[in-house]
Amino acid sequence: MILDNRGLEPPQPMMRTLAALETLSEKETLTIINDRRPMFLYEQLEELGYQQRTEQQNDGSFKIEIFR
Repeated sequence: MILDNRGLEPPQPMMRTLAALETLSEKETLTIINDRRPMFLYEQLEELGYQQRTEQQNDGSFKIEIFR
């Protein structure tokens, strides 16, 4: 699943991401694209037992893959 959060003001990207994670199965990966690095999301992901990979894109956005 890919969730494009670009253009949204905080806290919308984090709220959309956490809601999408609730629909994710154990083996799926959620990929989000944000305008900025989601610093507050990382702590939430750790508490929920998720791992992530963050990669800055050429346009300055960030692609974050979230998985268990």
